[in-house]
This record gives sequence, C-alpha cells and structure tokens, in this order.
Amino acid sequence: PRQRSAHKGHFGHVLVVGGDLGMAGAARLAGEAAARCGAGLTSIATRAVHAGLQAAVRPELMFRGVETPEELEPLLDRATVIAIGPGLGRDHWGRAMLRTALTTDKPLVIDADGLNLLAIEPLFRENWILTPHPGEAARLLKMTPAQVESDRLTAVEDLALRYGGVAALKGAGSLIASREEGRVALCATGNPGMASGGMGDVLTGVIAALLAQGLPPFAAAKAGVYLHGLAGDQAAQAHGERGLLATDLLPFLRRGVNP
Repeated sequence: PRQRSAHKGHFGHVLVVGGDLGMAGAARLAGEAAARCGAGLTSIATRAVHAGLQAAVRPELMFRGVETPEELEPLLDRATVIAIGPGLGRDHWGRAMLRTALTTDKPLVIDADGLNLLAIEPLFRENWILTPHPGEAARLLKMTPAQVESDRLTAVEDLALRYGGVAALKGAGSLIASREEGRVALCATGNPGMASGGMGDVLTGVIAALLAQGLPPFAAAKAGVYLHGLAGDQAAQAHGERGLLATDLLPFLRRGVNP
C-alpha cells in the first residue's frame, strides 16, 4: 500500500512520444497503461491534430500537440521517464522526435518504430529498455526474423550487448536480458490471444510506469513483461483468447499492481 502522505509527484511522470497521423491510438494505449500501472502523471506528445480529441476521451492523460523538436524539449525536461515509439512512424516527424528524445539523459523505453529508426542509426546507451518483437529484433541485429526465432536466447543477449541497457524480446516465452547484470530472465505468462494490435504499446506503458516509480531497469522490464502477460492470461480466462483486445488488459493490470 502507498503511504497516506503520498502525492502524485512521488510516483513519477511518464512522457509517451508517438501517435503520428493515423496512429493516435498507439500512443494513447501506452499512456493509459502507464496510468493504470501507477504513474503519478502521464503526458502524451503527439501530432497536434490528435491532441484535442484524445484528451476528451481520456481526460486524466495530458495530451500535448507537438510538431517540432523545440516543442518537445520542455516536455522532456519535465518527465521522469520517456516512452517513445508507439505509433511514431518513420517519416520526418518520427525521426525528429526520436533524435530529440535521445538528447536527454532521462531513462527511455523504446518500442515499435522507435526501434525501427534505431536500427537505421544504431546507438549504445545504458539507461534504456528496448522491447522488440522478432521482426524488430531482426532489423536491430541485421538478420532475418527466422534467425532470431531459431536462437532467441542468443538474440536477446546480442541485443543487450550491442545496444546496452536492457532488451526484452517479445514472443512466446519472452526473454529479458541485462547487459550490466549479465543475466537473462524468462517470462512464462502470456497467451496466443495477445497476438493482436496494440499489445506492445500497452507493454511499453507498463514498463515505463514501473521505471518511473523507482524500479531499476532490469527489474522494471521483468516485472512489466510478467504483469502484462498475467493481465493477458486473466483477460483470456474471463472472455477467451479470440478477440482479445489490448484495452481488455487495462483493468487486470490495475489489479496486478494492487496485490
């Protein structure tokens, strides 16, 4: 339980950067997941055309219309953790947002098109968590998805060694590797119903929220992957695997962080 004297500033501020034109939902999913997992504040930097409508649907999230690096910079300064990639896109806007986010020394969680752009301009950094699926991992490692899947353990270890920080290779039996700790963890939660759009965006928000609340990167990634899979299992048990949506996980995530 939280201390009675706690306030929202004690639980971190997650900034989600993403939601290019036509992909606003991805950033919102990450933001909602972060809020449901206990982040004190959650902001979403997205294309200006999306901000007003999204704020009307989920008023607890702070949506900021951002079109230039100069508009993003003050939001980065106020954040505890930056989650970038959900719905980011790979055009000029997405590239500009990622390059600007990488100028900060704040912890980062990078997913989706953030990873695809990173594969084009590789960097090494210790205070980030990368969350690729096999296709994204293949681009980061310059190999095929089949090669990644044929030896997932080596792939996740190589990701952590090559890029630094923590890598979480998603899939059946997600693997989480820490370069600093020299360890790999296996997650047993999750089910095939989670093979649907938006699930990775939710995971990004979960991990970012745990990181913002003070968990070290390896612990935040392990706990986030576990809780995400557990919420998926509970949602599937309640309603079945077919037709499982990313938003179906949100109430179960809230239960998971309140044992």
